[in-house]
Amino acid sequence: MAARPADGPLEVDLLLRGCAVVVMDAQNTQIADGAIAIKGRRIQWLGRARDARAQVSAKSVIDARGTIAMPGLIDAHFHTAQQLLRGKIVALARKRTLKNPVWKNYYIPFEAMLEPEDVYLSGLLAYTNMISVGTTCFAEAGGPHPDDMGRAAMDTGIRGYVALSTMDQGDWVPPSMKMTTRQALKRNVDLVKRWRGNDRVGAWLSLRQIMVCSPALIRDMGAAAREHDVKIHTHLCEGTYEIDYALEKFGKRPAEFMQEMGVFDRRLHCAHSVMLSPEEMDLYVKHRASACHCATNNYHIGPMRLLEMWRRGVDVGLGTDGAASWGPLDLFQAAHIARVGQSALFGTPWHNRTLTSGEEMLAIATRGGARALWGSPTRSARSRPARRPTSCSSTASSPTRRRCTTRCSSRPTPRSGAT
Repeated sequence: MAARPADGPLEVDLLLRGCAVVVMDAQNTQIADGAIAIKGRRIQWLGRARDARAQVSAKSVIDARGTIAMPGLIDAHFHTAQQLLRGKIVALARKRTLKNPVWKNYYIPFEAMLEPEDVYLSGLLAYTNMISVGTTCFAEAGGPHPDDMGRAAMDTGIRGYVALSTMDQGDWVPPSMKMTTRQALKRNVDLVKRWRGNDRVGAWLSLRQIMVCSPALIRDMGAAAREHDVKIHTHLCEGTYEIDYALEKFGKRPAEFMQEMGVFDRRLHCAHSVMLSPEEMDLYVKHRASACHCATNNYHIGPMRLLEMWRRGVDVGLGTDGAASWGPLDLFQAAHIARVGQSALFGTPWHNRTLTSGEEMLAIATRGGARALWGSPTRSARSRPARRPTSCSSTASSPTRRRCTTRCSSRPTPRSGAT
């Protein structure tokens, strides 16, 4: 138990008292009758509620009994501009056979029609939805009008990284979405510079897919990522068509090709990463490229080896893939689906009922997402403008009723009563 400060109680703006605190750290710290003290945007203290009475003086106190307080979830792969497609692809599939791949035949043409205000409104709708179900930070995959995504994020209070959909080749790509190699690089770098220094929203570089990004652009984007110490968000090992393309064009599988291009390192964030060969999995472990498992739709692609990645130290988080995908924007549901999917693939065949747990999946959705977005804590602070994980609380008797406290940020080590 921490000693009472010699100069009196710690003065804070807000005290959440009586909640069950689940820290989601490596020690699985939990405080049954806990308290969290917040000053400005930062958590200054957490411990037992009874200790808070002597150690903390708050301007405002919230009786949080009956709730669970935990770090906000991180959506590590999200498509803001597809929000208004929610339910449309499923409805279309009832009327006719869908053309594959869906992203090429439906998502890109839809995004190409959007105006800046469409994307801003999509952001307002998406981000408020995410906050309402416990997500407090996101990584945009890359879409049109990313500055308007950032504007919506600022207005809603969510944290995240925006990105520009980037394609410089492909005869089928709509003119509004296709750029020259030089334009693609400049627009990405300029976006990163515009949002650098913002304490809530940052920007990443983006490569949509290897089929629509030239080798020259991939190399130049890798150099820009190193120069500006920023991540590149891409889709990788997402489909058989991508593997066939890489083998035909380059004689290598997708991850092997990206490694040859000099971009497969800790600055590359690879959404999906489903169809990996054993050798490609080794590349993720060796070079520390990060990944994201979108459980609501990855299992119709292939057997995504999430637990192998996580347990071998790959920086992997969970994502929803946006509203146009097959599920909701609720990462708690995505974590549940991930647990069921991993158990069915890698536990059931060997009659292993204890392959993984809900706690492990939530660790991936919180700590894993943080590692995927920010990597090692020794990283330069300038590359982490949004690294302030926020807190989420849910009613203990009804986990689906959640609310978020978006003013909270990075967590200190518990001062007292941690078990």
